This record gives sequence, C-alpha cells and structure tokens, in this order.
Amino acid sequence: MTLNKRFTFCFLLLCQIILAQHDSITKLKEVVVSDKNLKKYSDSQSVLKLNDSIINKNEALLTDLLNFNSTLYFKEYGRGMLSTVSFRGTTSSQTAVIWNGININSQMNGSTDFNTISGSDYNSISIKAGGGSVIYGSGAIGGTVHLNNDMPFYNRFENNLKFDYGSFNTIGINYKTNISNEKWSGQIGFSKNSSTNDYKYLNKYTWKGVQRWNQNGQYDVITMSANLGYKLNARNIFKLYSQTSNTDRNTSLITETETPSKYINGFNRNLLEYDGNFGKLTTNLKTAYIFENYQYYADNSTNNYTYGKTESLIAKADVGYTLFKSTQINGIIDYNKTTGTGSGFGTNTREISSASLLIKQDVSTYWKNEFGVRKEFTDNYKSPVLFSIGSSYQFGELYKLKLNLSRNFRIPTFNDLYWEEGGNPDLKPESSYQAELGNVFTFKNITLTQTFYYIKIKDLLQWVPGKNGIWSPQNTDKVNSYGAETLLSWKKQFGKNIFAVNATYAHTISENSDTKKQLFFVPFNKATASVAYSRNRISANYQFLYNGFVYTRADNDPDEIINDYMISNVGIDYDFKFLESFKLGFQVLNLFNEAFESLENRPMPGRNFNMYITLKF
Repeated sequence: MTLNKRFTFCFLLLCQIILAQHDSITKLKEVVVSDKNLKKYSDSQSVLKLNDSIINKNEALLTDLLNFNSTLYFKEYGRGMLSTVSFRGTTSSQTAVIWNGININSQMNGSTDFNTISGSDYNSISIKAGGGSVIYGSGAIGGTVHLNNDMPFYNRFENNLKFDYGSFNTIGINYKTNISNEKWSGQIGFSKNSSTNDYKYLNKYTWKGVQRWNQNGQYDVITMSANLGYKLNARNIFKLYSQTSNTDRNTSLITETETPSKYINGFNRNLLEYDGNFGKLTTNLKTAYIFENYQYYADNSTNNYTYGKTESLIAKADVGYTLFKSTQINGIIDYNKTTGTGSGFGTNTREISSASLLIKQDVSTYWKNEFGVRKEFTDNYKSPVLFSIGSSYQFGELYKLKLNLSRNFRIPTFNDLYWEEGGNPDLKPESSYQAELGNVFTFKNITLTQTFYYIKIKDLLQWVPGKNGIWSPQNTDKVNSYGAETLLSWKKQFGKNIFAVNATYAHTISENSDTKKQLFFVPFNKATASVAYSRNRISANYQFLYNGFVYTRADNDPDEIINDYMISNVGIDYDFKFLESFKLGFQVLNLFNEAFESLENRPMPGRNFNMYITLKF
C-alpha cells in the first residue's frame, strides 16, 4: 500500500467515526497523555517541555528546534542532511527517541536522524536528561527525547494550517486537525518540507576563484499521521497511533568532483494501546508494529543501490497498583521481535524479553522517592541488571533538591552484530553508571534549574580496523563524562505587554579514561537563549545559539578542530484575526551572516529568510 493510500484510508476512517459528534458545553477539558511514565517517574530528573508556541517559532525539522532550545549538540552533514545528536557528551546511539512511550531508535544503526522528523507533527516535545534505560530500554544513557501525541476528550473541532516559503526554494506545509468529544478523539496530520538547498558557501571559492555552493543537496521529507482514541467509559480507553514517513534526500558534495549520491529512507509506525483504571489497579497494554527501511544510491544517475530494512513487533504490559495512599508499584513485561534484512547484514532475527519493577513513594507533598529495576533476556548478548534510584525534596517555595543514581545500557545493533564482512556476534552491551544532583530555584516568575552529573561508560562499541584491513566493532574504550547543565525560564506580563525569556547552558567534559582526551565532536560549552515579546496582535522573538569548538580527532590535535560559532535568528508576525487566527510572519535566520559548520567540509548557509502564514480555524 502506498503512502498516499495509507493516509487516505486513515483520513476517511477518522472522518466517518468522529464527524457525528454534537456540540455542547464543555464540562471538563480532559487530555489523556501518551506517555504517562514520563511524568510519573521523572521527579528526580530534569525534564524540559517544548509546547506548541515554541515549536511554531522554529524551522520545521527537529534538529533546528532542539538545537536552539536545549542543551543537545547536533552534528549535521549539511543543511537538511544526516543529523546526529550528542547528549551529555555521549554518542548518537546513546540518546533514545521515544514516540508515544515506544523507543524508536533505528534497529540497524542504533540512532535517530533528527532531520527526518518534523517537530510540528507532535503536540509536545520533551527532553529528559539522564539515564532512562529502566523504563525505555537501550540507548537511554545520555537522555531521552519524547515525541508525544496526547489525546483530548472534550468537544473540539480545530484545524491548524501553516505554509512556509524561504531561501533556497524551501517549502513547508503542515496541517493538523483535532476532532473530539467526550467519547472520541481524532487527529490527522500532514507535513511536507523540501528544498533545492543550493546555498552559497560563505568565503569559499574554487582554485579558479569560482564561488562554491551546496551541490546535490536537495531534500524532501513527507510525513502523514492519524491518531484515534475511544473512551468506552471512565475506566477504559483505547488509542491507536499511526504514522508513516518518507525522506528522499541527495547527499551534499564535499568537492565538485565527487559522484552525486542519494539516500532514501522511510518508516511506518503503528501503536494500539489500552488504558484501564480500576481504582487502586491500573493497566496499560501496548502492541506496536514498526517498519524502517533505506536505499542508498552511490551514483544517483543509476538504479543501483544498497538497502536495509527491519520489522519490529512490540508487546508491552504495564500493571500498576496503589499499595498505600503514598506508594505506587508498576510491573512491566515487554517483548520485542525484530527481523532485519539488508545487503550489508543478510537476514537475521532478534527476540528480546524484559521485566521491570517501578516504585514511586510520595512520603509527603514535599518529599518524593522513586525506584526501578529492569532485566532483559535474549540469546544475542548478556544484559546487565539495570536500576534507577531517585529522590526529590521541596524546601519551601524557593528551592527543590533532586538526586538520581542509575545504571543504563545500549545493545549492539544489527550492523554491529551481523555486518558482512566485519560483524561481531560476540559483542557485549555498552554499560554505564550515572549520578546526578539537581537544584531547582523558583522565585515568582523565574525558574532556574542547575544540574551536575557524572557518567561512567564501559565497553563502548567502536568500529576499528582488524585483520586484512577489515573494520569490525569491538568493545574498546571506557569513557567518563561529567559536567553541568543550566535551564532558565521567565515570563511576565506588564499590561498588554508579555515578555518571555528562556535560556540553556551546558558545560561538558567527556573523555577517554585511558588517554584523558576529550571525545571528538563533543563541545566543552553550548548555550542557547530566546526572548519573545507580544502585544495585542503583534509578536516578535529573538534566538541565540553558541556552540564551542570541537575536536575532530581522537588525539585532540589542536590543528584539527571545528571553530566555535554564534548564530542569531529573529522573527516577527502579525495576527489579522481572520477566522480564529490568521498570522503572517517573517524570519531572518543567521542574522549576522556567520560562516560556520558543525562537521568538517560541510558548510551551513549564511543569512537567509523565511516567511510563513498560519491559519487556525
């Protein structure tokens, strides 16, 4: 079934079921969250939530949103190209991406490409710092990024439509509709982001003096989603989430003499969920099917390509019980079967089962404790026993203290285990211990969060040259990562004038414990800031990003670095109050025309522009 047929089917299904709703006075605006454990078991860790207002002020792709609003560091192979993340000095495979409570990191390479995801496709996006493997499994070492589609159950019919057009023929379309009453909740979404991406490289010329520009950089990202919820009664709720996406993307050339190539990848995710609430006893059952695939054309003028695909079936049962008024227990059992086929690793199947126990204790309204333990079972590797212990205490209105200790891990991927030639079936999972201390200061409209952490990682998986020059993954290095993170938020209204300020800062030391060298592509310092102002129909905002320099070699050669850079964006929009809302906006990106790159020989664009129209009706 093609992408368009899937979307049309979901659209017709939802319309037939929901359009029969009746208008009435809203008694209670009930919203059922898609990932209850994110809120329930995060009292001892830092969680940064980005809502619709922040999401809409940024460029469409998820890299830009998180880069300008969090402590995460991104390495991009050019604008719109492959984008990988580093969280608390860890590798791209050590940050887990969670879609409505399900870990969706690639089974082939263990990471997520953030330039294949549009932030506008979700109600909210949260960034949880620190270990989360007890709840979310493999990869949740540095932290987790949560993509949530929450279900409202109150009378609503709302449509949001946004058109973008910017430099380099960049086109964005995003449409979301929410249709709900007290029994049904439906959401339909469509997003398309494309660009010819032919920007000039600042201050870069060929040996003949000809201006260099980004060649073979075209991309097109299309995502469709349909979500449906049915509230049988106050105790029983059924939910269905479905999302499919396709990214057709060339790969920018490093030199003009390279052979143009392209990379096509896509995914299909389906999740059926049941929530039961029976007083002291709660149940949450999930069944998910996730498909991912890619095709790589080394020469995009031919039809020859390498490929890979995986299919995962996930079943998860979460049973909770309120033992005492202050103590809640959750027992979780899940099963994951993944079959992978590819030109590089043949056909292989992996089955993983796990059991977890989570305990939350509210000693008082000020003192909360949480504990979790998890064990996985599989024939492919030996899994360590994972745990998490946390506590938080509110000292009056001004200060809150958080403490957390955890053990986390990352399992070998299909590429690691089965790649032909070089795969290593004897690999061990990466294992880490983590400790963090958080301080939250709140005074009137100001919230300041300061977190100190230490991570010790062993059995780090790295591909190294072996016999006959064949590269193979090995459990090699040990890494110590430690540092501090700061989050600041302030919002204040003076008459009709509304001001909001948000800022983040991360200082990160991530070093090989043997060589005492900083890991390459991990900046010592990163800072972001944003200022927003609104009055009546007009609003304006300013964004700032600073990335410190990074080493590009394991030996920390000072001549092999990527320089630090500072980027500023500014935007303004006006609401004409047509329908419920009609906004016309304009943005200047990279305001000061900074020449920068986050990866060697992958220049990013200079000053560029974007204009947009948003309709809400």
